[in-house]
Amino acid sequence: MKYLKMSLEYILDFILMLCFSGVIWSNSYYGHTTGDEKFFHLFVPLNGISAENYFGAFFYAILPALILATIIFIVRRRKFSKKIYFILIPISIIFAIYDLDLIPYISNNIKTSKFIEENYVVVDEDKITFTEKKNLIYIYLESMENTYSSREHGGFQEDNLIPNLTKLAEENTSFSNTDKLGGAMYMEAYNFTVASMLSQTAGIPLKINYSKKGFPDFNNFYSGIALGDILYDNGYDNYIIMGSNSLYGARKYLFEKHHYNVSDVETAIKEGKMSRDDIVWWGYSDRDLFKYAKEDLEEISKSDKPFNYTMLTADTHFQDGYLEDDCKTKYDDQYMSVINCSDKMIIDFIDWLKKQDFYDNTVVILVGDHITMDQGYTRTVDKNYVRTTYNTFLNVKDSGNTKNRKFTQLDMFPTTISAIGGKIEGNRLALGTNLFSSEKTLVEKYGYKYVRDQLNKRSEFYDTFLAHK
Repeated sequence: MKYLKMSLEYILDFILMLCFSGVIWSNSYYGHTTGDEKFFHLFVPLNGISAENYFGAFFYAILPALILATIIFIVRRRKFSKKIYFILIPISIIFAIYDLDLIPYISNNIKTSKFIEENYVVVDEDKITFTEKKNLIYIYLESMENTYSSREHGGFQEDNLIPNLTKLAEENTSFSNTDKLGGAMYMEAYNFTVASMLSQTAGIPLKINYSKKGFPDFNNFYSGIALGDILYDNGYDNYIIMGSNSLYGARKYLFEKHHYNVSDVETAIKEGKMSRDDIVWWGYSDRDLFKYAKEDLEEISKSDKPFNYTMLTADTHFQDGYLEDDCKTKYDDQYMSVINCSDKMIIDFIDWLKKQDFYDNTVVILVGDHITMDQGYTRTVDKNYVRTTYNTFLNVKDSGNTKNRKFTQLDMFPTTISAIGGKIEGNRLALGTNLFSSEKTLVEKYGYKYVRDQLNKRSEFYDTFLAHK
């Protein structure tokens, strides 16, 4: 009984210390993340997560908590330290609640908003008519934001880390929140990869559905109409390729549900392109991603059917990114070198695309999935600078209405359909607006802060009709 009591006391000490070390590590490593994001990743598969995440959690959160708990446990065995719990428990709880922003999160889920219900446009395929069916190559660029560009072009760096992407945007169609390089405005509702993917392909944010018992069944991840369904019904073949494990964050379920053929690191191993000993970073690097994509596109393009080929890069993922062996380390900071190297690999891939027979009938869309979470980098950016995600459209007719626009990732859904030849009745789908039209986006109509606040609140309409049906 004595040892059981001592064990329980030690476990309590550990939990209290983990409140400190875990929160400090999480915020220093991931930065500020919302409650929806935290709870989402608690209940989705973590297959294929970078080993660095596990090492970081152990060495900077669990190990310090174990050491501190041991010290407190030893000291507390003395009678004069018995009252230490009266200090530790409330301080630990208050610290965790404050630093994890639990009060705003709980508040947002108690308050309800009808904003989504009142502004959601039902995705009805009868409202979409394809006058032409161009192929689509959609490239999610991991953490690609416009601060990487130089100040003279609208970025935040003295030296342009992404000269090729900057030039590509300036010479083609790129929507901006300024009169220079810019893009989609940050929203907590989709500031991580799978949430961004849902927003860009379905026009809705990702929110935990609290209307059901327990948490969503991610094997049945959002069964409403999305980009893949619309293209599939119009004769397209859909593909997505990523170098990481697609089970991570339930990305596999999201895309398979909407008629995509999913290829990831496990696919590459199964097909004999690599072995498990070859795994680096999150799976295989972007160098191999572009190599495999070329092989796929050469084969896919032989078909008479139009195709949607989607890609997700990973080298620029936090923390510090993955530096390819043949990358020139132009900067002392590894993350900056990774970004610069990624810029070169992307433009090499685009140059290759331009030489292919299928290119003239193909729309290429490059877009950042979200702003970076790399804390070493973000601390160098002025907090007053409006950080936005990168976007560029190749082989589209410029609407002339691309500058000083206020828009979000939600608007990419109808804009993508329009870019490849789809005409949308009313130019709105779900919560998104076709940026090629003169229709105002929700942010332009209501203001950024109002839309952001409303999307963070609970929506009964979302819980009932939209979330993970």
